[in-house]
Amino acid sequence: MKLLVDVKDNQAADFIEMLKSLSHIKAQPISAPDAALLAEIKEIKKAFKNVTKIKAGKLKGRSAQELLNEL
Repeated sequence: MKLLVDVKDNQAADFIEMLKSLSHIKAQPISAPDAALLAEIKEIKKAFKNVTKIKAGKLKGRSAQELLNEL
């Protein structure tokens, strides 16, 4: 299992060292741009799930014209 954990910068080193002390856990930091990319991918995945729900009639969609008017 993989987890993404958000830790304050001033406490990250201690947290990573604690994780590395556990033999069954591998820990490596990721850069801020990579973390942002992962968050964006998560949002895209959620949007695709919503499209499926809209097509199934479980959620109400809105027209492209409504979206353009909002902009």
